[in-house]
Amino acid sequence: MKKSIKTLTLGVAFLAILASCDKNRNHPGYSYFPDMEQSQAYETYAENPVWKDGKTNQLPPEGTVPREMIPYDFEKTDVNRTWAGQELENPYHGETEIVERGKELYGIYCINCHGDKGDGKGFLYTSGKYPYPPATLLSDKIRNNPDGEIFHVITIGFGMMGSHAAQVIPDDRWKIITYIRQELHQ
Repeated sequence: MKKSIKTLTLGVAFLAILASCDKNRNHPGYSYFPDMEQSQAYETYAENPVWKDGKTNQLPPEGTVPREMIPYDFEKTDVNRTWAGQELENPYHGETEIVERGKELYGIYCINCHGDKGDGKGFLYTSGKYPYPPATLLSDKIRNNPDGEIFHVITIGFGMMGSHAAQVIPDDRWKIITYIRQELHQ
C-alpha cells in the first residue's frame, strides 16, 4: 500500500513536470478571462464610444498641473521681479543642514559664474570664455534685495543670466539663497 502511494505520488509529480515543459515559449499558458488579457485598444485620434464627445484623446481636467511642475506666475520684467520680492518668502532661516545643502548646490550651479566667494570671478569669466563679468553677490544691491527677488532671478533670469528653472527645483533655489545669505553675506 505504501509502495503504491509512493509510486502514484512520483507518477503525478512526473506528469506535472512533464506537463509544465512546453516547447512554445511565446505562449503564456491558458487564458481564463481573455477579455481582460486582450483589452480593446483605441488609437489616439480615433472615435471612442466611451466618451460623450466621441474622442479617444481627452484634454486634462481644467486647472490640473503636470507632476513636479509648480506654476510660476511672475514674468521676466522689473515690475514682476519687485513683485516677487514682496510676495515670495524664503521658508528656510539658516538651519545648518539647509546651509550645507545650499553650499553644495551653489557649487554645482552657481560657482562657475559667480565664483566660490560670490564675487563674480568664476571660472567662466576668469578663463576668458565669458567676456561679460557676472554679478557679484557681495554688493549692497544684492544684500538688500529681498529673497524673493533673488529667487525670481534664479527662476526667470536677469540681464545676461538665463533661467535656471529647468536645472534647479524651487526648494533647492531657496537653499542656495539661504547659503548666500548665511555664508557669503557675513
